[in-house]
Amino acid sequence: MSKENFDQKLSVLNTIAPNEVKMPNMPIDAMLQEAENLFVWASEDKMTLTNNSGLDWDTFGEDLPTRAGALRHAQSVWISERYSQEEANKTWKLESPKAYQLRDDLLDDFRYAFRKRPDLLARVRQIANGRGDANMIQDLSDLSILGESNPEELTVSKFKMEKLDTAAQLSSDMAELLAKANGATQENSLAKLVRDRAFTHLKEALDEVRAAGKYVFKNEPERFKGYVNQYLRRQNVSRV
Repeated sequence: MSKENFDQKLSVLNTIAPNEVKMPNMPIDAMLQEAENLFVWASEDKMTLTNNSGLDWDTFGEDLPTRAGALRHAQSVWISERYSQEEANKTWKLESPKAYQLRDDLLDDFRYAFRKRPDLLARVRQIANGRGDANMIQDLSDLSILGESNPEELTVSKFKMEKLDTAAQLSSDMAELLAKANGATQENSLAKLVRDRAFTHLKEALDEVRAAGKYVFKNEPERFKGYVNQYLRRQNVSRV
């Protein structure tokens, strides 16, 4: 159902301008529970709210479950993406030292094998020049190609040619892994932006219904209490 709500609301979410997007000020699961509670509570007061405050019930009250469902799905998608990125970051930290070691070993192998070939040594020096993760990945690819193009000297030096295939494959694998790992630090990912828009959309309805309820029932404590954000109230009490 949440996926259906999300699909139904996606076009609306995409119209929310970046400068209007609100950052979550409470845990998403707590907000979703607040929305469910408010919908049940306010449904009992539907006629009173619409007749005495001008609340657009269809736009805000009736739409609460749909907006909540959209946020629930958007949150799940973002959490899934972030988990995948965090796992990639852990794997990168584990595997990248091996890739760096292979790159360094190949450089040593090539310097020895090509020691009588100034032209090839110049190419090896050029490859060894750069720094950083992306450069290491490119180095593995470049060294693999250089080795495949000049097998004679490598064969004479007893170089294990299968290391070239390993370097080529590792270059491809590490490039993909690095892209995922880097995503773990990108707070403006599309999934997060959509989640924040879904939060903003739900918050709009919550704010409208609560404001109307507090206004209409300002002199009726038993009904008024249902329009208070219970999560934030508990947080404020705990700080006293």
